Amino acid sequence: MDELQKSTIDSRLESILFQVEKPGRYVGGEHNQVRKPWDSVETHVALVFPDIYDLGQPNLGLAILYDILNRQPDILAERAFAPWVDMEAQLRENALPLFSLESKTPLNRFDILGFTLPYEQIYTNVLNILDLSGIPLLARERGPEHPLIIAGGQACYNPEPMADFIDAFAIGEGEELILDITKAYQTWKRSSTSRQTLLENLASIPGVYVPSLYEVAYNPDGTISSVSSRNPGAALPVQKRIVGKLPRATSRFLVPNVETVHDRISVEIMRGCTRGCRFCHAGMVNRPVREREPEEILEAVQAGLDATGYEQVGLLSLSSSDHTRILELIRGVYEKFKDTRVQVNLPSLRIASFSVDLMDELKDLRPGGGFTLAPEAATERMRAIINKPLDEEIILETARTIFEHGWLSLKLYFMIGLPQETMEDVQAILDLARKIKGIGKSMKGNRVRIHLGIATFIPKPHTPFQWYSIEDAQSLQAKIDLLKDGTRKSDIKMTYNPPDSTLLESWLSRGDRRLGPVILQAWKNGAKLDAWTERFNLPAWLKAFETCGVDPDFYTRRQRGLDEILPWDHISTGVSKRFLLTDLRLSLAGKTREDCRNTCYNCGILDAYGSLKPSEEEVYWGCP
Repeated sequence: MDELQKSTIDSRLESILFQVEKPGRYVGGEHNQVRKPWDSVETHVALVFPDIYDLGQPNLGLAILYDILNRQPDILAERAFAPWVDMEAQLRENALPLFSLESKTPLNRFDILGFTLPYEQIYTNVLNILDLSGIPLLARERGPEHPLIIAGGQACYNPEPMADFIDAFAIGEGEELILDITKAYQTWKRSSTSRQTLLENLASIPGVYVPSLYEVAYNPDGTISSVSSRNPGAALPVQKRIVGKLPRATSRFLVPNVETVHDRISVEIMRGCTRGCRFCHAGMVNRPVREREPEEILEAVQAGLDATGYEQVGLLSLSSSDHTRILELIRGVYEKFKDTRVQVNLPSLRIASFSVDLMDELKDLRPGGGFTLAPEAATERMRAIINKPLDEEIILETARTIFEHGWLSLKLYFMIGLPQETMEDVQAILDLARKIKGIGKSMKGNRVRIHLGIATFIPKPHTPFQWYSIEDAQSLQAKIDLLKDGTRKSDIKMTYNPPDSTLLESWLSRGDRRLGPVILQAWKNGAKLDAWTERFNLPAWLKAFETCGVDPDFYTRRQRGLDEILPWDHISTGVSKRFLLTDLRLSLAGKTREDCRNTCYNCGILDAYGSLKPSEEEVYWGCP
């Protein structure tokens, strides 16, 4: 490491921090931080979350990888986040590189930079971080003296828009994969061979996608004609990596320096989902279901509380109430922590799996806060289309039960812009919210608060709806205006995604490699921190499309052909395209599928991973 450069950062950081809004984002030193002597380890990894500290530090995936890597005696892992605009200005003005929090080491001195990409609107932040670090933005321009740039996370199931900038993508679950990648890097480093050899070695690891080893060809109409591997070791398709049994939950959490979006410890109680909601990217790509035992969860909660001093715990999954032993778990949590100030949150509760028994258990876990339910659609017709069958009476009865058990605030999540949706379906969202508010008011008076969270449907890759286009911005705005007017008159709070931000997410989630130059040009035009409403710069993106000669409507406003090669088809989640097509046809017919824990529909996940299936005593898979 260049000690002179590090000492320059240390000496100048204090004066810089007086000029920024939240200095605590950049100082490190948090309780439970891991700090290893730089020269005592062989390999140095920077885990980079390309958004600000307030959002990235509570990320559970980041915490898991930080713990796994730092448990290895020959590996050091440190953290870095995107700076807010004030800190970026100070770094550029003072000619200082972006650095890690633990040791204040410039990111360009690390061996590996591992970017977490949970959502697409942070793509320009990746470029900004590389630029602030003095690392070439384009993968093809990097040499052996530069860090290896890898990326993983939910957005990487369609890696193509970022293919120009990332050396290798970790597809799927990272607990084992991150160590495989790091060990391959160490072997290469000792061999003193070319960077190309490193990339070829990485491509031979199951779950690793190296974009430069693949070639994409296009038809005259702009659709993809073929994707081919240019190296015999580069798999086609690239199969996502999964862990057969969830490793023990991490309990080594850092206590942040500033308030973050989630000030709590988080324990993942279950991974995957069997519900089969047709719009849900996470529900499809995270199959199969694996659960942690209640005993392990309670141990992790206790260890996390002891290590941090937190008084709030999040028990996380895509559908917490679907855990087969959820009542036992909640009873165990209550008995263990009833004499403390600990609050426990279950943020993902499905109405269909909700029960009075579960509500009775939850009522003792400090119901002073709000409660959240996600009907997603307000008419039975729309709920059949998206495969979320619920009778309205069940929704109303669930709300009634929530109010009976002491909750006064209820948030309801809905989507607009769904396939086959009409204005009547949107009006039904308002009508249902008013009915629920009426129930609450009759029971608790004017203390009841209803909050509508309105998301805009985006046909995400690897879902049965991936062939759809998105609704035009004018039509979406009309639906938002209807809901805004109605909620204002009914004293119901409403939050929503602006149609412009929906456009950006749609372009980036559904794009191909031709978006790489657009992303680069948008960044040059000033686009960054796009996930923040006040920073989102739509003109910068539209100008970038124009400059690059790329039609943005090609990615959003056209229906994809059912026989079309999609940009993400060479990335396999284990769920077959045949299954997704069948589910699309059922949706068009207004037919639903039962939860697949009751009936297997042969989605393909066990064909791909049958050899990993553990015994029923170890884990529940949701598959026979």
